[in-house]
Amino acid sequence: MASLASHPALCPAPGAVSPSRRRGRSATSNPSGRFEKHQRVDLDDGWGVLDDLPPFRTEIVHEKPRTLITRNDSPDIAFERSINPYRGCEHGCIYCFARPSHAFLGLSPGLDFESRLFVKDGAADALRRELAAPGYQPRVLAIGTNTDPYQPIEREYRVMRGVLEVLAETNHPVAIVTKSALVLRDLDLLAPMAEKGLVKVALSVTTLDRELARAMEPRAATPSRRLAAIEKLSQAGVPTAVMVAPVIPGVTDHEIETILARAYAHGAREAGYILLRLPLETRDLFANWLLEHFPDKYRKVLALLRSTRDGKLYDSAWGKRMTGTGPYAWTIGRRFELASARLGLSETKVRLRTDLFTPPERGERQLSLF
Repeated sequence: MASLASHPALCPAPGAVSPSRRRGRSATSNPSGRFEKHQRVDLDDGWGVLDDLPPFRTEIVHEKPRTLITRNDSPDIAFERSINPYRGCEHGCIYCFARPSHAFLGLSPGLDFESRLFVKDGAADALRRELAAPGYQPRVLAIGTNTDPYQPIEREYRVMRGVLEVLAETNHPVAIVTKSALVLRDLDLLAPMAEKGLVKVALSVTTLDRELARAMEPRAATPSRRLAAIEKLSQAGVPTAVMVAPVIPGVTDHEIETILARAYAHGAREAGYILLRLPLETRDLFANWLLEHFPDKYRKVLALLRSTRDGKLYDSAWGKRMTGTGPYAWTIGRRFELASARLGLSETKVRLRTDLFTPPERGERQLSLF
């Protein structure tokens, strides 16, 4: 993809961080969060001070959650409950709609979101307490809907592993979404759960272009490794889906059919898609990324997005935010549906079981008299 390497930025965005300091990251800047009283911007005053600043490195903050399950009643989301083992995501996807959540922590949705990460220590214990609560009724838990549970730091901290062990022990249903081949590490848990109808896994594949993926999602698994993960999960009996998400107008939209066909060939039997969402600070971060990597497509991409959001870059209205409206959005939806139907994707959807749930024991176990 010659355009990525050959096009310089038209002009640096205000507060842009030098490429040497953000190597391996996708955001081009680190703007202050919208709740901060003061906005801080790094500007070169000609003395070369910015050149001496250290590169952004991954920093870990540990927190101990009292509860782990998040509940929602959004009518356009297919799950009621979710778990996020981490806050922030080292995958660094430039388009990630979860970026604005870092502003609630007093941090930047830009480079901070990719490099200042929060690990939920004791997550498995917190989950165990919630599942043991009197009257708890099991529903499918979605994991990976905000930040990726298998992002690189999971190799060391194993928060997702601990959560999955509790779910396997209690026969609790779970649906997982990830961009990481690290999910294969947990096949020893996932395969037995799949035999009981307790788990399904979706791999998000945004593009099949390795170079583009590296620029957009710099620390996620390569597209080929994601497809290989789909194949190995499927061979192990785990129901597997592909998420063509997000579809980026003018950048990845031409790949919809190819991604679906490749994923089906590797064993995926369900599919979904989401049109690019740019809430709050994500809008400017993505626009600056476009300006740096695709200056020739900058206006076209944003114009196409506006055509799907009634002239705006984002519309948060339920029923519209995931797929958009208008002729272009309609065309994307029909292309996805036709390609899925032709392949036989999503002809039947796997429904996970809730009737096998066994609550964990509360407190210290009382020995039986006999």
